[in-house]
Amino acid sequence: MASRLDCNPGKVEGMIRMGIESIGERTFELWAHIHSLVLLSEHGSFTATALRLGISKSAMSQRIADLERAAGVPLVHRTTRSVSLTDAGRQLAEGARANYEDIQRGFVHVKDLAGVPRGVVRMTAPVALGRQQLVPKLPGFFKRYPGIRVELDLSDRFISLAREGFDLAIRHADAAPDTHVAWSLCRTQAVLVASRAYLRRKGTPETPADLANHDCLQYVRPGDAASWTFSSGLSEARHSVPVRGSFSANNSEALQEAALGGMGIALVPDFTAQADLASGKLVRVLPTWLPAGAFGEQLLAIRPYSSTIPRAVRVLVDYWREALKKGFLLG
Repeated sequence: MASRLDCNPGKVEGMIRMGIESIGERTFELWAHIHSLVLLSEHGSFTATALRLGISKSAMSQRIADLERAAGVPLVHRTTRSVSLTDAGRQLAEGARANYEDIQRGFVHVKDLAGVPRGVVRMTAPVALGRQQLVPKLPGFFKRYPGIRVELDLSDRFISLAREGFDLAIRHADAAPDTHVAWSLCRTQAVLVASRAYLRRKGTPETPADLANHDCLQYVRPGDAASWTFSSGLSEARHSVPVRGSFSANNSEALQEAALGGMGIALVPDFTAQADLASGKLVRVLPTWLPAGAFGEQLLAIRPYSSTIPRAVRVLVDYWREALKKGFLLG
């Protein structure tokens, strides 16, 4: 029966409408359930949707079950490994999404009329950048905007902001996805660093080719080759050299600590090395050669595209643009 209904969109829509209208006083409750279905279509997971809504997974499942009973047709395909919407579920979610977006835009506009920015901003950033640069600067933001709460997720993995419910991401990248908007915060660059003790023991490389005789501490990414690429700064020509070493990691703070311990030469973002270079604990290696392609060349604040940006998000972006505008000068 479900498959025949799925092939008849008009009948499905009519049954959904009749089911909802027959509930009478429960219509308001079903609005919330339909919103849950819209979010489920975006997140593709009961667990992630429940987290976004701040309810339990069982409560989320019950909402969908109640909605299916009201509609009279299955709305969700459930298996032990995945969740997907039926044709009827997709029709209902797609039809309702624009309405909820209109409601959200209207509510954001009304909140902004209050004059004082308020609300919660869910933000994600790389671990080292967050710990070393962002968190130390947050007290000034909260002093200026006490009505805003920031939830900061530190992760070096790239995630879907919309799917996981983030309002903002700060990443070192060259460009934002086409479906997102981006604000440039400052320039950034990758640098080679090592401890003085390591260089006394192993010698100081003078060209990228000399790295073949050194322990190189690599930032690990799936599929990346074990090589570093450089430009001389005098031309656009690039030189790739194979590197090897006894330690690698997917976090620049770990590589920084390994370099401090004399384990080798690390390739890290400038914001990670800034403090230790300023104190002299680490020194730059091959300073006239510019590492290329290891990390993005600017810090971006990124947000999924929407016609309305909450005021709390706008003022946080403006704050980061002011706080980070000088970049991470290494001298």
